Amino acid sequence: MQPATAKWYDRRDSVFIEFLVEDSKDVQVKFETSKLDFCCVGGIENLKHQNELELFDSINPQESKYRRTDRSVLCCLKKAKAGVAWPRLTKDKAKFQWLGVDFNNWKDWEDDSDEDLSSFDKFSEMMNTMGGEDGMPDLGMGGMEGLEEVYLE
Repeated sequence: MQPATAKWYDRRDSVFIEFLVEDSKDVQVKFETSKLDFCCVGGIENLKHQNELELFDSINPQESKYRRTDRSVLCCLKKAKAGVAWPRLTKDKAKFQWLGVDFNNWKDWEDDSDEDLSSFDKFSEMMNTMGGEDGMPDLGMGGMEGLEEVYLE
């Protein structure tokens, strides 16, 4: 028996962990307040995988769920305290070789503001605030008058 390779990411209300086991069978996921147990058979060699995790913080086991696909098993752990960031998945600060961060799905949600501006509006707003102050010298560049237009053929 060996642990399944997994990756995880944090969201405001939930933490997600994906166990990367192809063609998994006999999947068993047990959610507890501060623990997650995962077990299945699968992969190229049809091995038995088992992972036991003491979680960083509490979850709501009744609202947590998982979904099996041909390539993986994705678990959604509903946080007991929504809006609290998890700096790591496990209570223990040790690094596990089989566990990594899913940077493709990671979102730094703590820095999100409630403004409903599109990316272009945010960019325009930033550019407007970068302009110089009234009365700034023109640094001797003058106007653009007298310049000839140049066309490339």
